[in-house]
Amino acid sequence: MSPTPVDHGAPAALAGLRVLELPGPMASYTGKLFADMGADVILIEPPGGAAVRRTPPYIDDVPGIGRSLNFAYQNTSKRGICLDLDMPTGQALMRRLTTTADLVIETAAPGWMAERGLGYENLARERASIVLASITPFGQTGPYAQLAATDLIGLAMGGLLYMGGYRDTAPTQAHGEQAYKCAAMYGAVAAMSAVTDAEATGRGQHVDISMQESVTLALENAAQTYDLEGTIRKRPPADQRFAGYGLFECRDGYIYLGSRGIGNSPAWSRSLQWFRDEGMEDVDCLYGPQWSDPDYLKSDEARETFGRIFMRWSRQHTKAWLYSEGQRRLIPLAPVCTPADLLGNPQLQARGHFVPFEHPLLARAASMPGAPYVLSGTPWRVSRPAPLPGQHTIEVLAEIGIGAAETVQLFSAGVAA
Repeated sequence: MSPTPVDHGAPAALAGLRVLELPGPMASYTGKLFADMGADVILIEPPGGAAVRRTPPYIDDVPGIGRSLNFAYQNTSKRGICLDLDMPTGQALMRRLTTTADLVIETAAPGWMAERGLGYENLARERASIVLASITPFGQTGPYAQLAATDLIGLAMGGLLYMGGYRDTAPTQAHGEQAYKCAAMYGAVAAMSAVTDAEATGRGQHVDISMQESVTLALENAAQTYDLEGTIRKRPPADQRFAGYGLFECRDGYIYLGSRGIGNSPAWSRSLQWFRDEGMEDVDCLYGPQWSDPDYLKSDEARETFGRIFMRWSRQHTKAWLYSEGQRRLIPLAPVCTPADLLGNPQLQARGHFVPFEHPLLARAASMPGAPYVLSGTPWRVSRPAPLPGQHTIEVLAEIGIGAAETVQLFSAGVAA
């Protein structure tokens, strides 16, 4: 159930907007954000399908162009056509499609679009209000502009990889292609801003989004800290910074506990009372003036003492019970959730966050994350599964006046599929 009843017959927020998307790992999620909010997003792939169709994970762990769960999730609500943009006829069709569009999203190397007569100046001659959003690893200009980059390179070159993990280990990559997603989300915001301006002024623009710069924004004040103080922010130590602070094992995983820090925290006294109420063994060892001494709290002795006493008890309890009881007692404590925990999370269930995920190779619908927001008047919804290669080619070409005979010729020549 959604938290607020919605009229599923109501128009979506971006209904009436048309987006042309050229496939790429930084474009997929950008297009999805528009498509699931009601825009008509047309994914334009080369004949044979885009490389992003071959990205893992796969259904049943079996590779195949139609088995990518990554592609299926990131391309919901889109229509799909196949055009060969290396052929002059394919380029002409792309320009013709632009006359019906508000936004084009692409992730090719700088210059690739212009070489094919599809750069911003070319597209603007077809439609003055068109917005071209180019999402690339390093942007359209500068000494790195022509360099390719994976998600890991994006994290590294943006500085965020250095901050991931713990001090006594190598930098650790965050799961889930976070650099790609960062560029995609900033790309969507920038593109929507430009489209809004184009609607008001009748003039489009070229929006240049850099993955490196998008990731660098996630460093918070790390750059300022070095600029002002000459201090390089470090990854935290692997063990707890203070006794009573950090990750601890429980019966079915881990919890994060923040009951102890510098100074006399009210959460510490509440925690001690909780431990006493539970009859925790050796709890008296956690009392005494040394437990208010910051230097002692950082010591190996304090951390080892607390960890031994606390985890001997916490390993007897589930993270759900520890979380519930900790919240009741006003103690900073949270479960470390697994994907399975999230599917059963009562808060996410109450808000209807997970929605059905349908795929022709699945016997029943699975679950996938929906939107992290609720629009009461213009609801978010998945309108269709990700398209098959060229599933809507004939349909979309007909919308720009390409008749059946001409379509057959385009297919025969390999221009369309």
